[in-house]
Amino acid sequence: MIRKAIQDFLDNKLGQLLDVKDTCVYNEFSLQHELGIYLRQKLPNNYRVQFERNVDDVFPGNGITIKKEMDIYIFNKSNVNEKYAIELKFPRNGAYPKRMSQFIDDIKFMDGVKKAGATKTYVLTLVEDKNFYTPTGRKTANNTYECFRGIENNGIYIPPQKVCNQYQIEWKPVKGADSKYRYYFLEI
Repeated sequence: MIRKAIQDFLDNKLGQLLDVKDTCVYNEFSLQHELGIYLRQKLPNNYRVQFERNVDDVFPGNGITIKKEMDIYIFNKSNVNEKYAIELKFPRNGAYPKRMSQFIDDIKFMDGVKKAGATKTYVLTLVEDKNFYTPTGRKTANNTYECFRGIENNGIYIPPQKVCNQYQIEWKPVKGADSKYRYYFLEI
């Protein structure tokens, strides 16, 4: 149900919120709140949506050290064992190697939250700069670029590698938005 609601937001609402004339999503904070508000409206009344929830408060003794705050935390007040977390990114100022490393950190963080006891966790990354998803031929020592951009080899495009040997990055255009906007959405 949570995944379906997030996908519905991506398919039917996000493009409207990125409209050039009336932009509602202009940074990560606005993306977080627009998605959270949407989920509050779409989910049944027994679900609660919280922002910037400390992972130690919800999963004590979890051993997670990458990050401490879940961007969006959802729980079912009728079933205390039903818990979800969403990590978001919407980089706006380049710094590609640093941001791509943060993409990997988000995946690792949500993997840790899942192992700590979350029912499901998700990572949603939105970009408007093609340098995040288009091969440029540049390489990094740890292949960070190739995890998200793929590579071009003798004119043949090779899709992005699996991040952490587990998650396939698939950049999708945002429906109803300028063609430069892309996102990937992972269930961990």
